[in-house]
Amino acid sequence: MKNAELIIKNLAVRKGFVALVFLLAAILPGFADDRHGRILIGTGLLYERGMDLTIGYEYETNYHHAWEFFGNVYLKWDECEDCGHVCPELFWNHYNTWGVGAAYKPCVFRSRNHHGNLRLGGSLGSDRDKVLGGIHVGYEHSYALRKGWKLFWQAKCDLMIKGEDLFRTGIVIGVKIPTK
Repeated sequence: MKNAELIIKNLAVRKGFVALVFLLAAILPGFADDRHGRILIGTGLLYERGMDLTIGYEYETNYHHAWEFFGNVYLKWDECEDCGHVCPELFWNHYNTWGVGAAYKPCVFRSRNHHGNLRLGGSLGSDRDKVLGGIHVGYEHSYALRKGWKLFWQAKCDLMIKGEDLFRTGIVIGVKIPTK
């Protein structure tokens, strides 16, 4: 009698486990291949005499829409008044900023192995003296490579609040590295 009760209990536990698995599979959303994250690294030149480096994390949602969380450093150089060239001291120490922020990137163009997104976001950071805010608008175009890697370029315009330069406009190129 005890063996029959033990068999019935084990069968009930197995059926309950299978039912729980099917219930979770029905409730939890299933994701296609485009729902995963990438680490992005991009660098570029901005008007006037600026260089930009952005490192971030991009999470792609449906139809190549994406959220980006990023950290950014900006370097602005100047020419030396004595020699008329760009000296190392003025290149590295003229004006530097950093910031962290987020951007929403709705997809506006899709094709077979590439897509284009608007890039709308904001950031908060600092230079050596004060806090800076930033509003970021631009266009990003990504090209699919093998194994989930992507190559991208951005045409960007940043409005910097309380910065030495109000507008930063330029081109950035980079790579997106899959996290899975």
